[in-house]
Amino acid sequence: MLVDRSGQRLLAVHAHPDDESSKGAATLARYAAEGAEVLVATMTGGERGDVLNPALDRPEVRADLSRRRRAEMDRAREILGVSQEFLGFVDSGLPANGEALPEGCFAREPTGEAAAALVALIRRFRPQVVVTYDPSGGYPHPDHVKVHEVSVAAFAAAGDPAAYPGSGEPWTPSKLYYTCAFSKVYFQAIYDGMTAAGRDSPHDEVLREWDDAMPVWPITTRVGCADWFPVRLAAILAHETQVDPHGPERSCPVEIEQECWPTEDYHLAQSLVDTAPAEDDLFAGLTVRG
Repeated sequence: MLVDRSGQRLLAVHAHPDDESSKGAATLARYAAEGAEVLVATMTGGERGDVLNPALDRPEVRADLSRRRRAEMDRAREILGVSQEFLGFVDSGLPANGEALPEGCFAREPTGEAAAALVALIRRFRPQVVVTYDPSGGYPHPDHVKVHEVSVAAFAAAGDPAAYPGSGEPWTPSKLYYTCAFSKVYFQAIYDGMTAAGRDSPHDEVLREWDDAMPVWPITTRVGCADWFPVRLAAILAHETQVDPHGPERSCPVEIEQECWPTEDYHLAQSLVDTAPAEDDLFAGLTVRG
């Protein structure tokens, strides 16, 4: 049964086009279908991304990657039923060990200066909930780490009248969440579900190579959104340069994932309202504000 979420507003802050579809997309689609206003803030255009779909790994595609990624983002946005804005920063790419970040890229922006654009967006959109990455970025891509830093800074500054004058009327969001998109227990559940169904699962390799030193954020909030997993898959596949549709990461049938792991999970990092020890809703504890 759908919930009436009129007046609820959620801002999801991501680094590149496609991140919104691989990290929390079913949650966004569910809330949008239930009437919430959902906005994705994409910090960069993904200009320095790789072409991960072998069928499209051609010189003319790589030369046109910036335009293609924006078009892919527009298709994914439409599939998810959300709004989306680019904040205009330049993709940093993923430098090799010891390689310097490119001049002018997002990861080299001073955090306070980069936060100005996000503060202005928060003040205009006026979300009760902001979703972003944990301090590691979810994985150590420099743009993801910078998204965390910028999001935390903007969350704190948006309601401060003395911060960023001229960027709109102050607005204080009530809750800040980190996405917990992938974890060892998640991959174990998917592996167990596929093998129980008599399917080969490539996730055993993921589990063997898992770095147990990676930070694990306690899951405080599990949003049931299995009905929107097909929408999430369609949105991911809309980013056709970034996904191999026949790759091992696409090997788990939606119905198995719906049964084995029917939620998308989050860590409540900051809250200005009282909440229960375990939530099933990112808007738990909130009343609608104008």
